Amino acid sequence: MFQGLNFEPVVLPETADALRKEVRAFLDEETGWFPNSDFNTGASAEFSQRLAKRGWVGMTWPKKYGGSERSFLERYVVTEELLAAGAPVAAHWIADRQSGPLLLKFGTEEQRQRFLPPITRGESFFSIGMSEPDTGSDLASIRTSAVKVDGGWLVNGSKIWTSGAHLNHYMVALVRTEPASENRHAGMSQLLIGFDDPNVTVRGIKNLAGESDFNQVFFDDVLVPDDQVIGEPGNGWVQVISELGYERSGPERFLSSFLVIQELLREVGSNPTDEQAALIGKLVAELVTLRRMSISVAGMLEEGKAPNTEAALIKELGNTFERIVPEIVRPVLPQDASAHFLATLNDAILHAPSFTLRGGTREILRGVIARGLGLR
Repeated sequence: MFQGLNFEPVVLPETADALRKEVRAFLDEETGWFPNSDFNTGASAEFSQRLAKRGWVGMTWPKKYGGSERSFLERYVVTEELLAAGAPVAAHWIADRQSGPLLLKFGTEEQRQRFLPPITRGESFFSIGMSEPDTGSDLASIRTSAVKVDGGWLVNGSKIWTSGAHLNHYMVALVRTEPASENRHAGMSQLLIGFDDPNVTVRGIKNLAGESDFNQVFFDDVLVPDDQVIGEPGNGWVQVISELGYERSGPERFLSSFLVIQELLREVGSNPTDEQAALIGKLVAELVTLRRMSISVAGMLEEGKAPNTEAALIKELGNTFERIVPEIVRPVLPQDASAHFLATLNDAILHAPSFTLRGGTREILRGVIARGLGLR
């Protein structure tokens, strides 16, 4: 039976305008230039720590763990301002966006006390350990195993496309704690694995820009203690699906090429050609629509809901949008385009291929959406 989508209108709180001005003032004081709004590039531990001092890391978390107990919608305001400015947010991003909320929902009190306060201080950074070589975005086919031994779990296998693994402190890894069975979603668990373990090897994967933000991570008899299992062993699939709701719905899923649009507006000024004006109208219309959908999901998360289908749709549409921005802007370039604009555009072109891969490829996402709508 067909099931509809729910994107109820959500109004940002009264505190949003003042908070937005506060973030912009903070960013005006920051030095440096980043050519795009891709959350996955530009990692600065120092910047993350300055944000943390403002209470902008772990914003929605309880104060007893170092959080600020602010709303998801207030967090949304801070997030989109940071991305729009191209701020170097990659260091704390994953821990703040999903690893911390995962621990809040499924972790033990000891785990929360141990891992959350360092995140809110901008001192502890996390990576995602989901995808594996030869499995694509089919998480149910993972093969990395964790075998129960005295005092913990012995992990062997590999994870790939692991953003920031060369810089971060921990990975939340989805592993098999039971052999695969007819129920493809059974027998998985999530473990916290430290990158400082000598049996963990991190190898960079260069992208078209010559950077190695992505990595492959190898586990060779890595002993993970029992107190670093998140939730109940065997509940990993339920937990990871919950986690993906945070990963797929935020403004980072459609703002990665935002600065290309901004710089195009500056280049053409008040006298765009008809072709440029038509393109700008198209881009802004799509951007505003995606933003309203994303804010709606933030409102649902605020209410404790799990809008997995809506989140998947935002990611699929948003990633398609941010990927094509540099492609469709290039043909309408002003002949006298500035070096600054060209640098912004060229950076987006080099990074765009990764936009539709992370967080699930579009083919997998379309399957998720179809199932969520009752179409398959």
